[in-house]
Amino acid sequence: MTSPPTLRSPALPGTTADPAAVTGRIREHIVTLCASPEGGHLGGSMSLVEILTALYFNVLRIDPNDPAAPDRDILVLSKGHGGLALYSTLCEAGFFPAQRLAEYARPGSDFMAHPHPGIPGIEMPSGSLGHGLALGVGYAVAARLDRSDRRCFVVMGDGELQEGSVWEAAAVAASHRLGGLTAVIDRNRLQITGETESVSRLEPLAERWRAFGWRVTEVDGHDVKALTGALSAPDPHRPTMVIAHTVKGKGVPAVEGQARSHYARLGERQRQRLLTSLRAAARRRL
Repeated sequence: MTSPPTLRSPALPGTTADPAAVTGRIREHIVTLCASPEGGHLGGSMSLVEILTALYFNVLRIDPNDPAAPDRDILVLSKGHGGLALYSTLCEAGFFPAQRLAEYARPGSDFMAHPHPGIPGIEMPSGSLGHGLALGVGYAVAARLDRSDRRCFVVMGDGELQEGSVWEAAAVAASHRLGGLTAVIDRNRLQITGETESVSRLEPLAERWRAFGWRVTEVDGHDVKALTGALSAPDPHRPTMVIAHTVKGKGVPAVEGQARSHYARLGERQRQRLLTSLRAAARRRL
């Protein structure tokens, strides 16, 4: 097994990185991106913020200065409509300067609604829901064949669990005892057409994954410390599923927990109002 010492998370537990400050800046970036002429996926990006913060600042073995390092950990954002959260997190983690976010939705730009591998730190294009877990299985098998201790993470939305391909990949991962594979479900209970349980029931979700042979942990998806603990302790003999209970639109009280937050095209006044609200909330936490 290889374990190169140069690959480290941008900020490890015990450093001076303030999770609340990081998540606040990420949410401000998302709001600004949603105020572009094209708008963006607001609700599902906001619910991802703490999940991605825990991964990129506390868990993933990565080097922003060398995004293609051979033994880096791998992250696939299966719910590609959360791309704005991923761009914003990569920016805060040092993969590219904040000025590049202004390229979003411009003609010819790699910064588009769904992730594009032309952007440093993004492994695969995604957005066609239900395929990310199978990609993660492939990466985990490749790591095993390479005798690498690389870990592979897949961040999924709960709506995409209605795709049969997810459960095919789940069965394969358990059958091959892929301990290097960890998946996270952004369990905000909403999809574009409404509540997941009214569209196609998923519960009892934890028991379903356990029945497939996965180790399952449930956490508050807006608690960076709890997420870090759950994501940092894989089972070497079976894949791990972390069900992160979140709120769609988290940080924007007017649309929190509402399906209508799925996509937004914010005006300048709305942008300023939301930024003011986010900053006021941050001051109250001090």
